[in-house]
Amino acid sequence: MSRPSNPAFTAFMQAIDTGDLPGLGPEMRPTAQPGAAIGQAVTALGLSGETTGLAKAAALLWHDRLDESHTVSQDIDSADGNFLHGIMHRREPDYSNAKYWFHRVGDHPCFPALASDATEYLDAAGDEALAKRLAPGGHWDPFAFVDAVEAAVRYGNPSEIGLLQHVQRIEFETLAQTILA
Repeated sequence: MSRPSNPAFTAFMQAIDTGDLPGLGPEMRPTAQPGAAIGQAVTALGLSGETTGLAKAAALLWHDRLDESHTVSQDIDSADGNFLHGIMHRREPDYSNAKYWFHRVGDHPCFPALASDATEYLDAAGDEALAKRLAPGGHWDPFAFVDAVEAAVRYGNPSEIGLLQHVQRIEFETLAQTILA
């Protein structure tokens, strides 16, 4: 998971750090910051154009502000905006709507890195079967990830939920690196 250093990505991740991982669902963590504070943190990064909206939608999503993230991402008609929109609906949870938005994403440029990093993480964690479900043949399958999240949440499998939260972090960071490249 070592990629070239990206100062914008590093600054973004430092600005939104909560010290813990978002849940797979809509729950609000005590470490989540108010939307206004998140907006100020993103503005302070000095981004421009669509990147500002994407960064704001992503930061709000990281801080469990699903409705606010949705308001921003639904107005960004790009693969990146659709990707954030899909993550938001997956966490809502509205799994069929999440799949609709991931269908609109198409073959996102971050999928190869996401497949590689998620597989590396899951293999190291000892869950090669989950890695093969999420990245069959080394290709990221966002629909399989939606299904895995739905099943883990529905059946309350704590170990799988924990693994999927880490994969969600990898997904988020890989997308953020692409957005902020």
